Parts: sequence; C-alpha cells; structure tokens
Amino acid sequence: MALYHFHAAQVKRSAGQSAIAAAAYRAGERLYSEYYGEYSDYTRKGGVICSGILLPDHAPREYADRQTLWNAVEKVEKNTKAQLAYSFDIALQNELTLEENIALARQFLMEQFVSRGMIVDFAIHAPDPKDGGIENPHFHVLCPIRPMEQDGTWGKKQRREYVLDANGDRVLDEAGNYVFNAVPTTDWGSPETLESWRAAWAELCNAKFAEKGLSCRIDHRSYARQGSDQIPTVHEGPAVREMERKGIRTNKGDLNRLIRSANHAICSLIKQLAELKERFHAARAALAQPRSPTVASLLNRYYDQRNAGAYSNKARINNLKKLSQQVLFMEQYDIVTLDDLESVIDDLTSRVHALNDSMKAKSDRRRDLKSLIDAAKNYAETKPVVDGLKNIKFKKAREKYKEKHRREFTIYYASRRTLDKLLVEEPDQKLRPKAWQAERERMEQEYRAEYEKLKPLREELMQLRQIQNAIDSVSRGYGHSVNRNAPEL
Repeated sequence: MALYHFHAAQVKRSAGQSAIAAAAYRAGERLYSEYYGEYSDYTRKGGVICSGILLPDHAPREYADRQTLWNAVEKVEKNTKAQLAYSFDIALQNELTLEENIALARQFLMEQFVSRGMIVDFAIHAPDPKDGGIENPHFHVLCPIRPMEQDGTWGKKQRREYVLDANGDRVLDEAGNYVFNAVPTTDWGSPETLESWRAAWAELCNAKFAEKGLSCRIDHRSYARQGSDQIPTVHEGPAVREMERKGIRTNKGDLNRLIRSANHAICSLIKQLAELKERFHAARAALAQPRSPTVASLLNRYYDQRNAGAYSNKARINNLKKLSQQVLFMEQYDIVTLDDLESVIDDLTSRVHALNDSMKAKSDRRRDLKSLIDAAKNYAETKPVVDGLKNIKFKKAREKYKEKHRREFTIYYASRRTLDKLLVEEPDQKLRPKAWQAERERMEQEYRAEYEKLKPLREELMQLRQIQNAIDSVSRGYGHSVNRNAPEL
C-alpha cells in the first residue's frame, strides 16, 4: 500500500546537536568536526544506498564535499544555540523500483529546494530488516538554514524591520532604542512553504503512479483535513518494528493492529451506509406522490413477484422464510414507512460516527499518556545529573561537566518540554506516572469494548441492504405506480 510520510525538523545546537554528526549519520560516513574537534563515525551503519550534495549555481563548488560544507556551516554560525540545518525524513514508495525512487527524490529536491537557492545534502536509505533496519525505503535531507548570496558568501538569516508610528518615524522603546521585528530573509521555514513541499511530493508520486498505470495514491493531508473518519496509527519506530519482525508482539504493534482492524470495519460500515442512503433516496424519488405504501407492503409485492416465477415449492417456502425474517427485523426497529427506514439508517450512521469519535479520542489520550509516562521517566532519571551542575562553580568545570553529560541534558530538557506542554491539561499538573499508566490501560480496555460494539452493526446493515434491494426492485418494476398515493396491499 502506498505510504505518505514527510517529517520536517531542525538541527540545533540548543538541543545538543551537530551538523557534522547529523550529516555523517545520514550518509554513513566518518566526518571531522572542526567546531568540536572530534570525529563522527557512522561507517558501520547499514542501509545507505547512495548519497550526494546538490548545489545551486551560485554556491562554491568546494561545498560539494560533505565535510567541507558542514564545517563551513558550523563555522559561520557563532551562537551557541544556533539553528544549523533543516532536516527532512521522507518515505519512498514500495510500488516503485529503487531506481525510480532515487530519480523521483532527485527531481523533487532539484525542483523544490535547489531552485530556491538551497544547498541539499541527501541520502537514500533502504535498510535490510535482517540488520535491524526499518522495513521501508526513505530518504533524508539536510539543508543549511543560512542562505547563500549570489557571490558565494553566506547571507543573513534575518533582517530588521523597524516599527513605525503614524507619521512614518521609527518608534523608540523606553531605553531609547529603535523597536524592530526580526524578519526571516527566506520563506524556507514558513508553514506555507512546508505545506507546498508536502503537497508537491504527493503530486509527484501520484503522477508517477498514474504513469505506471497504478491505482494507488497518497495524500499529504491529515485524516482530519481529508474529512476522513480513519483513526491514525501510532508511530512504532525501528526498535518496535524489529521486535515485531522477530515475532515479538509489542503494545504499539497490538494497538496498531487493532486500529487497522477498526478502520477497516468503519470504512466498510460507512460505505454501506452511504450506499443504503443513496439507494433509499433513489427509491423515494421513484415514489413521487405524497403518500407511499408501507415497507412491508413493498416487500410483500417483491416476494409475490419472486413466487410467481418460482419453479418449486421449496423456492416459494424459502421466499416466505426470508419475508418473515425481514418483517420481524422491521418490527424490532418499528419500521413501517420509508421514513422509518430512513430514520433507522440515520440512527445507525450516528452510532457509527459516535463510536468512531469516541475511539479516536481514546486513541489520542492514550498517545498523550504514553508521552507523559516516558517524559516523566526520563525527567526522573536525568534530573540528578542536571542538578549536579549546581554544585560546580567554575566555568570550565561546568562546561566540561555539561559536555560529559550532553546526552542527559538533552533528554532532560526534551522531557521538560513535553511535560510543560501536556501537564497544562492535567487536573493537578503533577507527575502521576502510576495513575497515567492505569488510565492508559483503562483507555485500552474501553477502546476494545467499543470496537466490539461495531461488530453487531454489520449484521443489521446486511438486513437493511436486503430490504432496500427488494424495495428498489419493486420501484424499478412498477415505476411511478408505486408511490405515496398508492393504496396499501
């Protein structure tokens, strides 16, 4: 099945990241960082099919060398919290050959990135599952955030836009300084540009599918934006996928299997409901007069027609059994008129949507609880290390301590951001990992219980479909003679 994945992020010093290390990891190379004075060696990393650097015409040719390029980026960025590069992770398509995927990726990067003056460092990955890799081809992209001037020198990321008063004069703050806004010099980081890139990649893949005569398509929009009732699956990651490949069931794997099964059931139900409503409205259009016969009378007429053409008593008996079953079913739902039938269909539709909304809310809450639990665990594990910095007074010793524990500091602040974001919606805004885990398990049980409620709806829809088919058959056979003014049989 065609897959859409397009993830965008930034490589930032404030997060303890290095452009050299990021480039080395993605390309599977050994690169030396002049900024940190150390090597990043990922030559043993498997699954890197090819990599390369795409330069706009005005960029110096020496930047075609990966180590030269990213050391230049590290050098020009002076701030200790500098944003170094845009990072993209984009899924390739299993329906295309590796050569077609590579050509498609290069075309996309040239048309959407290099044409804007961006320098592009890309790497195609197709990890072997036997080596613990992710079981889908994808490509990574790194682009310096700082733009390149036409003369081959690094430009500015931002420019000052001074605030003016009603007379067009610059406004001063309380300290006597001009007030200004920092405005990006490019649109590379804007949400609108990212949206256009995401759409362009989907369009390029879909055009290739059409060229090859494939019916599959991808959509860059979320399920919500597409107006779909589908429930999104949770991200599994390499470790979970490797465990699943080895036959080890995981919580995330089980949840995604349940979500896929529920999505299949929901799609099937919604499709059947849509077909039922469409046929129902067609039947009502055929019964144009103000008064229509009852559903039971239409069913009687239908089975009278069948019995008239039956060749055996056995066939007639089977017809009578079916009629009896359908009449009992209508009595169960108090279906008498076509309006009653439409009301039942609408009720089933509402129940399906209500269950779907409830299951989606539980899925979202379970995901947030998992994030809270993981963040709380990481916070508790790394806080003693971060607190240890308070006991160190000298600057060099503090820097050495922070460098030694860079990973712990990164994890600590990442968990703090997650907790700050999610704890706002918690009742007491306190860390309650045990209570969260209990709630998460309860959400899972309720999710499964609601899924079980969907199953009986299928049988009810099948009976409604049989009744609707019979009514349609009578409507086509009698045309406008079967309408609201027709006498009851």
